[in-house]
Amino acid sequence: MTKMHADEREISVALVRNLIDDQFPQWRELALTRVESSGTDNAIFRLGSDLAVRLPRVLSATPHIAKECRWLPVLAPYLPLATPAPVAQGLATAAYPWPWYVYQWLMGQDVAQTPSLDMVQLARDLAGWIRALQRCDTTGAPLAGAGNFGRGLPLTDPDRDARTRACIAQCVDLGLLDYIPAMQLWQNATATPAWSAAGVWIHGDLTATNLLCRDGRVSAVIDFGGLAVGDPAVDLLPAWNMGDAVSRHAFRDAMQVDDATWLRGQAWALSVAVIALPYYLHSNPAMVATAKRTIVQVLA
Repeated sequence: MTKMHADEREISVALVRNLIDDQFPQWRELALTRVESSGTDNAIFRLGSDLAVRLPRVLSATPHIAKECRWLPVLAPYLPLATPAPVAQGLATAAYPWPWYVYQWLMGQDVAQTPSLDMVQLARDLAGWIRALQRCDTTGAPLAGAGNFGRGLPLTDPDRDARTRACIAQCVDLGLLDYIPAMQLWQNATATPAWSAAGVWIHGDLTATNLLCRDGRVSAVIDFGGLAVGDPAVDLLPAWNMGDAVSRHAFRDAMQVDDATWLRGQAWALSVAVIALPYYLHSNPAMVATAKRTIVQVLA
């Protein structure tokens, strides 16, 4: 497996087998297999038929799963689609120095691997889930910032603005992007009014690989590393990173957002794509393909 990060740990089946056998002997007899995934923060393994094991690949990802375990049980009862359910936490060892986690296995296939979906129906179902998440109580919730990749902060946040502009230029140098339309969109979005109401819960990383489907309908949302309270525009990402103009129109109608929020969402889709594209260019083909497709949709 190609390493995606300079500080990424090697996580083998044998390592995970030893961790499970030592810390959860009741699961020693369960089969363990690696789950091939384009995810960048965690290595995932299936344990038996009903469990999943997730281990952070890098130190910076360790707080994200801890946050999931704290907040998903609180939010899940109010959400119309399934979310990961924590079962157990493994302890750090000399062989693996960070906490690791066992979840219930969620049945389904991700949207990226599911052909012939009704993307208009998916857009409406997903919009309903996002709006339900936004209605959840935010008391004590983590705020957008360093703990969720800055997703949900204002577009004018100095780090987000500088990284986006630099990565637009980098993508142009690599022949992956036209400078003028991309920079014009970013400048227009950063000049538009920022979100001024109270922050709401955001997932922060709604992509086709983080949505599971069963029987032709979206059934679950996974990977809540970007979970926080902030500007809801970032959860408009699916309008451009999956589907087409028809499903995008259905998604906007169902989300009932104003023009300024829609423009910020479009800019978020551009920012996420141009930052991911050069970083994963030679290590994550699936993410590169999504980034390229998103850029085409954003600038169409």
